[in-house]
Amino acid sequence: MSFLRFPSSRFRSRGRLAVSAASIGALLALAGCASAAPAPALPDAEAGSTGEWVVSRDLEPGMGSSEADGVFPREVTHFAGTTEIPAAPERIAVVSTGQLDAVLSLGEVPVAATRAENSGLVPQYLRDAFAADAAGLDAMADIGERTEPDLEAIAQAAPDLILINSTRGTEIFDALSAIAPTVVTKGNGVNWKSDFLLIADALGEQGAARGVLDSLQSDSATFAQTLPGTAPTVSFLQSTGDRTRIMGVPSFVGGLAEDLGLGRPESQRFDETSQDISAEQIDLADADHVFYGGTGQGVAFIETAPLWSTLSAVAEGQTTTVDFDPWFMNAGPTAAGLVQDEIVRVVGG
Repeated sequence: MSFLRFPSSRFRSRGRLAVSAASIGALLALAGCASAAPAPALPDAEAGSTGEWVVSRDLEPGMGSSEADGVFPREVTHFAGTTEIPAAPERIAVVSTGQLDAVLSLGEVPVAATRAENSGLVPQYLRDAFAADAAGLDAMADIGERTEPDLEAIAQAAPDLILINSTRGTEIFDALSAIAPTVVTKGNGVNWKSDFLLIADALGEQGAARGVLDSLQSDSATFAQTLPGTAPTVSFLQSTGDRTRIMGVPSFVGGLAEDLGLGRPESQRFDETSQDISAEQIDLADADHVFYGGTGQGVAFIETAPLWSTLSAVAEGQTTTVDFDPWFMNAGPTAAGLVQDEIVRVVGG
């Protein structure tokens, strides 16, 4: 079975627009009087109501553009209103989790990006996947942390499109819109597919994005057909040392397990993205196969927890340490391909 691999994008060198300190100040001042279209009501991104989840593979109702791919100007409806994008974006700034992954997967290298707390600007898995774009990735402007984007740095980067999710995007939409056309995605890993399509729509590349999702779905469906009548269960566990969580069905990795036709242990069939557990509750992570990762002392915290050695998966050698970034930090199509491939290798091996 051949699983999806994304071709390296082509970095295009473009002229950098000069932005003076005075013009930055004017842009930020303008934000105070900018008016956004009424924002659609945001559904609860953290929880479901039925316990039965199917991760959406389509744009949410009312979102996106009515224009065909490649047609500009285009109006894009998103989670903070409607934005007109006058021409095909050439200088993209990405603010939120997974958006760098999404844009690179569509063949573009942003001019600016934020970083996760205590992390570099480009996760290693993306450097590996897009090695041909090393020069472009190195040239990206650092525009602060994802939770606190630097508006002045964004303006200095002179983007012609800004991408952000609703966690901060609805709060600073006016300020960002004063700098460049801004599109606000929903956010939260479980929504990565519909967010990917919304980003692609803003770039006039929805057809390419659907092709990526179709390829992933075809591969997962092919694997699901190889499973026995009672599918193996998989568990996902992450820790920073200070905080340890098991992932629910409506999460990035939970959705991928669902696509692959795999089961989840009863302890993880809850409606939240994740649930915090203590060292004394590590046994809640047990399953036929346990995938776990961490930052800092996270992996050591898991492996030295008093009940870790009592898990049947540990006793049977069915635990796998994984790269925290693509599994638990960055929800995008390249991460999905990596996670899906590793689950297939481990469970189907």
